[in-house]
Amino acid sequence: MTATASAADRLSADCLSAIRRKVEAGQRLSFDDGMFLEEHVDLFTLGELANQVRERKNGNVAYFNVNTHINPTNVCVYRCIFCAFRADLKSPKGYVMPDEQILQRAAEAEERGATELHIVGGLHHQLPYDWYLNVVRIIHREHPRLHLKAYTAVEWDWFARLTGRPTRDILAEFRDAGLGSLPGGGAEIFHADVRDKICEHKADAGAWIRIHREAHELGLRSNATMLYGHIEEARHRIDHLCRLRELQDETGGFQTFIPLAFHPANTKLDHLPKPSVLRDLRTMAVSRLMLDNFAHIKAYWIMLGIQTAQIALSYGADDLDGTVVHEKIYHDAGSDSPQELTVAEIRRLIEEAGRDPIERDTLYREVVRDEGSWQTGRVLLPLA
Repeated sequence: MTATASAADRLSADCLSAIRRKVEAGQRLSFDDGMFLEEHVDLFTLGELANQVRERKNGNVAYFNVNTHINPTNVCVYRCIFCAFRADLKSPKGYVMPDEQILQRAAEAEERGATELHIVGGLHHQLPYDWYLNVVRIIHREHPRLHLKAYTAVEWDWFARLTGRPTRDILAEFRDAGLGSLPGGGAEIFHADVRDKICEHKADAGAWIRIHREAHELGLRSNATMLYGHIEEARHRIDHLCRLRELQDETGGFQTFIPLAFHPANTKLDHLPKPSVLRDLRTMAVSRLMLDNFAHIKAYWIMLGIQTAQIALSYGADDLDGTVVHEKIYHDAGSDSPQELTVAEIRRLIEEAGRDPIERDTLYREVVRDEGSWQTGRVLLPLA
């Protein structure tokens, strides 16, 4: 070994030791720390460090919920090159759900014991603002116990363009109509070098952050995401995480972060390989280490696949999402995971991973079930 190589090894070891001390002390990691983790630390060490944070915050628990997805339309004015779900206005693939179908899906969800409906879809050029509001209004009217987690920041930005109204006012109107919280979609990668290439024209990073800030100020909680494994680089991912962490410092309104693995099938990036399991776990672990002010990190089994999601419960994740049902967006892009899992299957998967399953609602309150009925119990706060 040359003197130069030896000195580089010592420097690397010193950097890792400094990061380890920060993690053990619960101190914040810097952008440079994040880059070092991404580029120089082996996967097993990342998992060890991330698991420390995961267990400090959530013990041995792994959360799940009983939920159903509704995608009311797939017709979309935008042409994001990573999307396989969207359809053109006149495409035979395009659809718009009538009210009767939407309410049928909601009734089916309630009959199955769901506590949450996850509602996202395309930005249909010919549907008025009131159509989107009506989706929330009619479901809440007929099924008031269902928590409606609806519309990404990109959709809220579109509603503002349709109406010429401030997004804050629109969020307030939807809240009054029954909106419960916001999903984290549409974040993709914040950095303009990437975002301008993969989703030109739609809401930029500033709009996404502003809309989530406004939602938090109105008392609406939200999630956050990052789409990884396409044309972005490590620096773009760490920048993305730092921006989310900064907004969480400001508002405290984020509940969960979900790293979303890119699925290239049927997209304009189908020449790219799907992210490997190693990339999935590395991203999960780095996310847990960087997002010190996020209570929860989700291993979304629909995108990761069941086996990887199980392993991720030892790489920083403490949540598997839920039963899902009727998921279209990622299956259109080639996901080979099941369309749904039963509660018994989710519990088994969590227990196989050595964790203790707890059912939660959208707002992380424990769900207690008894002979077909359910109610929420204690608030599931992180341990630290």
